[in-house]
Amino acid sequence: MLSQPTASITQSKFAVDVRRFPWIRRLAADYVFDHGRLRDFFAGDPADRNAWTEAVARTQDHARERDRLVELLQAQQTRRGAPAESIAAARLLADPRSVAVVTGQQAGLFGGPLYTLLKAMTALKLARDLGETHQLPAVAVFWIEAEDHDWAEVQKCCVLDAELTPRSVSLPDLPGANTKPIARMELDGSSVSAIADLEAALQTTEFTSDLLATLRAAYRPGSGMADAFGRWLEAVLGPHGLIVYDASDPAAKPLVADLFAREVEQGGQTARLAAAAGQRLQEAGYHAQVMPAEGSIALFHMNDGRHAIQRDGDGFTVGDAQMATANLAAHIRQHPEQFSPNVLLRPLVQDTLFPTVCYVAGPNELAYLAQLRGVYDAFGVPMPLVYQRATATIVDANAMRFMTRNAVTLESLRAQDEAALNQLLQAHLPASVDEAVQDAGRAIDDRLSVVAREVQQIDATLEGAARSTLTRMQDDLRKLHAKIIQAAKRKDETLKRQFRHAQAQAFPGGHPQEREIGFVYFLNKYGPAFTERLADDLPVDMGQHWVITI
Repeated sequence: MLSQPTASITQSKFAVDVRRFPWIRRLAADYVFDHGRLRDFFAGDPADRNAWTEAVARTQDHARERDRLVELLQAQQTRRGAPAESIAAARLLADPRSVAVVTGQQAGLFGGPLYTLLKAMTALKLARDLGETHQLPAVAVFWIEAEDHDWAEVQKCCVLDAELTPRSVSLPDLPGANTKPIARMELDGSSVSAIADLEAALQTTEFTSDLLATLRAAYRPGSGMADAFGRWLEAVLGPHGLIVYDASDPAAKPLVADLFAREVEQGGQTARLAAAAGQRLQEAGYHAQVMPAEGSIALFHMNDGRHAIQRDGDGFTVGDAQMATANLAAHIRQHPEQFSPNVLLRPLVQDTLFPTVCYVAGPNELAYLAQLRGVYDAFGVPMPLVYQRATATIVDANAMRFMTRNAVTLESLRAQDEAALNQLLQAHLPASVDEAVQDAGRAIDDRLSVVAREVQQIDATLEGAARSTLTRMQDDLRKLHAKIIQAAKRKDETLKRQFRHAQAQAFPGGHPQEREIGFVYFLNKYGPAFTERLADDLPVDMGQHWVITI
């Protein structure tokens, strides 16, 4: 627990090997540190520069309707009032040489957890490096996944208050919650109340007023949930050139109508290929993220909700209706806006629209993407490289000094008990005290063991009494040691406060900060310097979790 964090430490950040975290599964670890084991499941190793060159060539060779895509993006950007930098980035996609680094996430309230911002920032940094290395136009795209209907995933945002206590801010269940796609959820007056609750939870800083004004402009009553998310994300990262794309836009569906129709015409081949890849993953000792049901189609029908399409003999069941394959395919081509891809087909929709060289994924996404290489081949769409997003914990300068000065590892702060604190305090005891207690323990063990052995010569039954005495003395010594630790706690309240201070930031409620705390909290605390600092100094090398102070 108290070993020095692995990696070099500077005044502002240090790195931790992600394999030290219990929540990192084997597939995610091997993807970085033993990629050869997963070679057959992906399009290339992103740690290999040649893989990037090959991915660029594949992407540029694949025909796309670039002009229509740019027109679509500009219409979305105009509607949201996007910054000039993101508008300029979208125009670059008209160039047949241009490529994209894509990432995405659901439309979480006020932008969602910190990892959403980290995904977008990883894409921006990779796109910048890709453009410089290969001397071509490269852009970063954030895909808003807004056709899911899991309202509970997006309705809440957690921040830390002035006492570093987690405070959850949420929207109530709006009409259609958990049945309508998120894109069709319209904000009402409760968004005004949610922003007021956020203001009450946050500590007031010099940045609070401007931040709340921007949120009110984005999350105003009458706006769609996805549209509000897009406005907010553009306000934060649009000046860095991020292109925000709303995947629920009906105007985009004609560009992938043929892909949708082919999914039906191929009779569920996507599910079969993904299931077979999942089986191979399990045989290799990994886990399968998605196990599609037999006869399932990787497409939903959208009307008043989102409904699965099921294989039914030679045709399909769509809601309550039965349709022949040819009729359903023709209907899809005529009305693609009525359909939406599921998690297995969504990446192919993305890479049909965008010239994607690389997709920035979280650990769970990495797992299901491992099941899709055969699906990409079946549709003739080039599979992009997959890059694990940057992962980080943001702490203040006091917490950084405490951790580095006392060699406290990040993961030791996770447990919400006093075990790690006790070890830390014990390490700060005078060496003579700890040595004296240990010496006493060894002496008691040695001498009473001799006594127990010798008393057998007098009366064999006395050995048990001697052993009992030894046990009581050992127990008394342990209690004495515990009292010494408690005395140290009382004596060193400063160390205890520092520990709690760091723990509250790194693992609020025992959860990793980047998954629990909304990035709106950090923007309120640090202002524009937060994104500027990440843009300049956030390392995006895979396999390393960074602890950073702003």
